[in-house]
Amino acid sequence: MEWFQSETPVPYPEALAFMEERVRAIRAGDRDEAVWLLEHPPLYTAGTGARVADLLEPERFPVYAAGRGGQYTYHGPGQRVAYVMLDLDRRGRDIRAFVWALEEWLIRTLAVFSVVAERREGRVGLWVADPGGSERKIAAIGIRVRQWVSFHGIALNVCPDLSHFGGIVPCGLGEYGVTSLRDLGLDVPMARVDEALRAAFGAVFGQPDGAGAEVRPPRTDPRTCGGTRTGAEPSTARPASGAGACPGGRPQEAVRAPRTPGAGG
Repeated sequence: MEWFQSETPVPYPEALAFMEERVRAIRAGDRDEAVWLLEHPPLYTAGTGARVADLLEPERFPVYAAGRGGQYTYHGPGQRVAYVMLDLDRRGRDIRAFVWALEEWLIRTLAVFSVVAERREGRVGLWVADPGGSERKIAAIGIRVRQWVSFHGIALNVCPDLSHFGGIVPCGLGEYGVTSLRDLGLDVPMARVDEALRAAFGAVFGQPDGAGAEVRPPRTDPRTCGGTRTGAEPSTARPASGAGACPGGRPQEAVRAPRTPGAGG
């Protein structure tokens, strides 16, 4: 397993190219599984289920076809994106269990900061309940699986500009809002979030044979498993400042993901 971490916002096309090449190499047995921690410049991505009507301000930020499952989402500075490239052929060939594990990874990460994030039937991602009973989304999940190798992954709102979500209907769920650690009153440096993500990952996923994992995803999860795509192929924004740290936090030390032909970051 390799971990990569980029210190400046990565243009979305470069991230896609890197993932495509890495998935091919994992499937061929040439490279190890990988997790890539990064941020993007402000942009919107459209999953395979995206509805045109949900793109409310098409000129606000660049819009990219992601090829993953799900609908529209926003990425930008202050949001920790983790692209997860795992060999599911060695991990049980169970996409529902994989999505459950991604959710569990986020739940455990957020618990480090005393945030109770919860699953909701029919709504992939993680949700935080307000004292008044309303719910807001703090993390999104969108994956794709090709020949049993996963890519794309999760997006956790640490301290993004939440107004940027106003240009879309996030994940097609107009009745729900979005939140972040900053919005919940927690000024957490991105480096601290990364530490929590790394620690929780091993507990949930362990090794490809399951060794080392403290939890086992259910083999039959009755929830609707949106935000996923399997099978065949689907058909720049200016970098923003402040990557790697929220306002008031310390910049993180990071290494850039290695460049591959046609990819970077």
